[in-house]
Amino acid sequence: MFRILVIGAALVCCLEAASRALRRPLRGGSRIVGGTDADIKDFPYQLSYQYLGSHWCGASIISEDWAVSAAHCSEGVYADEVNLRAGSSIINEGGELYDVAEIIMNEQYDWYTIDNDISLLRVATKFRLGDGVAVIPLASVTPAAGTIVTISGWGATREWGAASKQLQQVQVPVVDHDQCSEIYQQYGGVTDSMLCAGLLTGGKDACQGDSGGPYVADSKLVGLVSWGVGCAQPDYPGVAADVANLRQWITEKTGI
Repeated sequence: MFRILVIGAALVCCLEAASRALRRPLRGGSRIVGGTDADIKDFPYQLSYQYLGSHWCGASIISEDWAVSAAHCSEGVYADEVNLRAGSSIINEGGELYDVAEIIMNEQYDWYTIDNDISLLRVATKFRLGDGVAVIPLASVTPAAGTIVTISGWGATREWGAASKQLQQVQVPVVDHDQCSEIYQQYGGVTDSMLCAGLLTGGKDACQGDSGGPYVADSKLVGLVSWGVGCAQPDYPGVAADVANLRQWITEKTGI
C-alpha cells in the first residue's frame, strides 16, 4: 500500500482509491508470491490476457467462445488491442493467440471501490479445446471460509517484482467474509461481490500481473484476482471478484 503522509482530504481520498487497486495490471508482471512452477496441462483454463502484444492480466476460458477476467483489466481497453494466449505455460510465447472480438464490462463496476470487478471477452474464433486448453465450470455457490483455493498466473513474486516466464500456482484458504471486511474497514470493507482468500501470516498471495486470473476450488472457478493491500502482507488477504455472486450477470450476457 502507499505509505505516504499527505495533507488534504482530496489527496487522502485519491491515495486510498489507488491503494485498493494495487493488483491493477502491471505490464511484464511476473509471477505469484510464494508459489511454485505450474504446467498449463494442469491449469488448461488459464489464459494470458495480452494487451498490445504483452502480458497484461490473467483470464479463464469459460466456454468455446468466452473468457472472463477482471473489469479493471479491461477498463479503457479496446477489443482490437487484446489477444488471449491459450495452451502455454510461458508468459509471452507458445500456445495459440486468439483475437478478441468483444469486451463486455459489468455495468455496475465501480473503479473506486473495485466492486463488481468482472469483464467478459468473446473470442473471434472458438478456442480449440484439447491438451492444455479447456473450459472451467463456473461456481454457483461461494466457497465457505477455510476452503482451499488455487490461484494461478504470471504475477509478481513480490510487490512490483521482476518478471518470470513460467506459470505459477499457490494454494490459500478462503477467509471469512465479515472478518475480511473488518480487516479492510479503512478501505471501505469488502462487498457481497467480493471473496477473500489468503494466509493472515502472509507469504502467499496473488500480485501485480495476476489480476483477472482464476481462484479455483473443487474444479470450479470461484473468483477472479481483483485487489488487495500490497502482496502477501500479513493480516491482508487477497480480494477476488466472487463468481457465484456474479454468475447471473455472466449468464445474462453469455448464456453460460
